[in-house]
Amino acid sequence: MNDAKLSGALPALTPALNFDPELLLRAQPVKVVFFDVDGVMTDGGLLFTDAGETIKRFNSLDGHGIKMLQRAGITPAVVTGRDSAPLRTRLAALGVTHVRYGTEDKRPAAEAILAELGLDWSQAAAMGDDWPDAPVLRRVALACAPRHAHIEILSIAHFVPDAAAGHGAVRALCDLLLVASGHYAQLWREQSA
Repeated sequence: MNDAKLSGALPALTPALNFDPELLLRAQPVKVVFFDVDGVMTDGGLLFTDAGETIKRFNSLDGHGIKMLQRAGITPAVVTGRDSAPLRTRLAALGVTHVRYGTEDKRPAAEAILAELGLDWSQAAAMGDDWPDAPVLRRVALACAPRHAHIEILSIAHFVPDAAAGHGAVRALCDLLLVASGHYAQLWREQSA
């Protein structure tokens, strides 16, 4: 038995997460991250009630990752082709204020957010899953895609997490950005104490 267990002290809280050093270097300058919604923050399925209302399923791991980004000074932004009450409710609960709803032309929407924040493409990351996301993904410093994204999107992604869309893919990107920014270990210690 180790000394910490014998003394009743808690074991050291060393993070278990590791990323490739080149990927971390690419992620270091990121100050804003753009997320698509369907197929990124959700599993891509579209559920409708009999009344025609959209139902969306979001992952709590992803939500906590977005909140931690904000604590680390990295701005989460959403640029999506859809708009729905459940999406607005979820983003409001997460405190995401830089959002563009119902836009198929995502590059100008992302550029407007960059201008609002006083940032440029070299300080941005993005996660998308299909062709409308390509104009943003091709410009950011760190392009990411969930593992079931369209093949053309996967071919331009720098990072494809093991987790699926709507099942922790967003959280994996958040974790990468937190490690690259130097905030991950401290946040882990604060949360786990």
